[in-house]
Amino acid sequence: MKKLMAANWKMYKLREEAKLTAEGLVKAVKDSLPQDREVLILPPFTALRSVRKAIKKAPGFALGGQNFFPSMQGAFTGEIAPDMLLDMGCTYALAGHSERRHIMGEADEFVGQKVTFGLERGLSMILCVGETIDERKEGRLEEVVRRQMDTGLAGVPADVAPERLTVAYEPVWAIGTGLTAGPKEIVEAHGLVRSILQDKFGAKALEMRLQYGGSVKPENASEILSLDNVDGVLVGGSSLSAESFSRIVTA
Repeated sequence: MKKLMAANWKMYKLREEAKLTAEGLVKAVKDSLPQDREVLILPPFTALRSVRKAIKKAPGFALGGQNFFPSMQGAFTGEIAPDMLLDMGCTYALAGHSERRHIMGEADEFVGQKVTFGLERGLSMILCVGETIDERKEGRLEEVVRRQMDTGLAGVPADVAPERLTVAYEPVWAIGTGLTAGPKEIVEAHGLVRSILQDKFGAKALEMRLQYGGSVKPENASEILSLDNVDGVLVGGSSLSAESFSRIVTA
């Protein structure tokens, strides 16, 4: 299975800047992209077309959406549908990112609707899960992650193709803070995620990718990627620079 190296650009970059960054990334890894890596760029909606053009002829690159509303169409002002992402060339989408949960107030059930509907419409889905610092201090890691996964995957059919479902563990306390979960903490959390997937999907859970997200940098990427049950990374701030993210992609 290829490691999924995802760049979440969040609410950064106008079209031209997005284009230049994507082109710079393609150029930087053109001759050094490991065979076992897949690069996913998740730009803001306004830059999807620009990034699509920049990576169109780049082997190993894919385009994704940061969010969508779980409906075909309708009177949902400010939202976009999965088919709109597909129409722009996206093959992936996120659901349950901590900023959607904690800033936008998205409930576990709504996240689960997105995962199920996105898969139904043909997108490969990345379900993000993770605990806050208070929840970790209270020893509630398993409770929180299990709840988020049980609800987030409730509508996913047992026969889902394993390559179409990824779970990203992102401890909320490590996102954008400069803090990173240590190897022991990552192995513990990813082992839990794998176990929950196996309970639901059986042996095929071993073919589903698990990403780590939370202050991933060029300096720590190699160590993180070497850990058990880490099949890629979901990168925020360090993915905004082609030079920085290229070093993570090839770590």
